[in-house]
Amino acid sequence: MPDSLKAEAVWQEDLRFVGISGSGHEIVMDASDEYGGQNAGARPMELLLVGLAGCTGMDVVSVLDKMRQTVTGYRVRVTGQRADTDPHVYTHILVEHLLQGDLDEAKVKHAVELSDTKYCSAAAMLKCVAKMEVQWTIEQ
Repeated sequence: MPDSLKAEAVWQEDLRFVGISGSGHEIVMDASDEYGGQNAGARPMELLLVGLAGCTGMDVVSVLDKMRQTVTGYRVRVTGQRADTDPHVYTHILVEHLLQGDLDEAKVKHAVELSDTKYCSAAAMLKCVAKMEVQWTIEQ
């Protein structure tokens, strides 16, 4: 059974919190000016997309490394569309893998599919509420 993970958010002022991961890393979260914050940090819903990008990216790099593929550059761009009504959950998420290197297309496709269908915990959770679309491109 995987370890349980912990995190906490410590209130600073107004709507600003400092999130602290169980491993001790901190990130500032805040609301926009429009909603009473000061735009001093990331929005919590943005962090869900960042977590998804990091989770799937780590999977793909790991799988490609095991396939002896050389990645020289890699970005995972995630765009989320939210519902118009509260609680404004994500309804559609686009995950774009943008890779660089001397890469075999079939191996990249397989690595991305493995992350999307088997390994990425963040994707599995978000798919419970949102339609997820995954694309990949090898850039020159």
